[in-house]
Amino acid sequence: MPEDGAFPSKIRVYYLSSGNLGIAILDALREDEGIQLVGLGSQPDRPVGRKHLLSPTPFARHALEIGMEVDRVPSVNRPEFLEKLRNLGTEILLVVAFGQLLKPELLSLPPFGCLNVHASLLPRYRGACPINAAILHGDARTGVSFMRMERGLDTGPVYDQVELSILETETTEALEARLGRLAASHIGRVLRRITREGLQPIPQPPTDEPNVRKIGKEDGAIPWTCSARHIFNMVRAYQPWPRAYTCVPVQGELRRIQITEATYSPGHPAGEAGQVLPESGKALVVACGSGTLSIHRLIPDGKKEMSAADFLRGNPVMPGSILE
Repeated sequence: MPEDGAFPSKIRVYYLSSGNLGIAILDALREDEGIQLVGLGSQPDRPVGRKHLLSPTPFARHALEIGMEVDRVPSVNRPEFLEKLRNLGTEILLVVAFGQLLKPELLSLPPFGCLNVHASLLPRYRGACPINAAILHGDARTGVSFMRMERGLDTGPVYDQVELSILETETTEALEARLGRLAASHIGRVLRRITREGLQPIPQPPTDEPNVRKIGKEDGAIPWTCSARHIFNMVRAYQPWPRAYTCVPVQGELRRIQITEATYSPGHPAGEAGQVLPESGKALVVACGSGTLSIHRLIPDGKKEMSAADFLRGNPVMPGSILE
């Protein structure tokens, strides 16, 4: 820890991020007169879409749109990147939804270490997809943790945590935006307390919870034997990717649909799991292991999002059909 007066008044921050969670935090740091952003880094551009066009990460795209330079960093542990941080006089390295593991040499390089903003109330949901996990498990509350990084995956001691309630119909995309704004409203205060007021982190309590793994496309496949509440949570948790999906029998063919909006009813369903029930209003109603799911909006393969009513007009689905 440097002695008093060893650094200028502005906190020299190098910021690593790749996902949408980091965007609101970047905007807040730019407006904070006590912060000097000495550099921004993100994952290298990746092929995206059917044409595999090279595209920047969401964070890098936003930074470029507001006129800021962004380093594309293949590996933050390479000697050249470590030397760059030294030459910039980096006091603290800020990491938000970045996507690379930091090795011990980098973790110990900045005088005030590396600060991670993690989108859960640690030690709950350590790992890659904490926002999806909170919605999938039906949690009522979540938040952001400001954690000093160490070698373990999200196991470092915590400087501060801020909570918020999860809304009943909130998707991962919407909750991520709210958590980003929540973190942005506190990031300047936390950085100042760490670097100028000597705030010390508190070790996380022991936990038996497993880490949440990275989500794959196959996770969106709907198991209709599960409860309607769980499938409703899947619809919310897997937006915008991979989305909850199923296959609907239409005139002897199976047509894949991604569900973007649904509601559920608890109780005993009037049919077997996955069975299409007689139409109720404008929704496609399906029996689940317990309860029923009413599908209101969906995306058929190769087409744009539409209402269930519009889909059913062109794709008659017979009551009693079983969804795959």
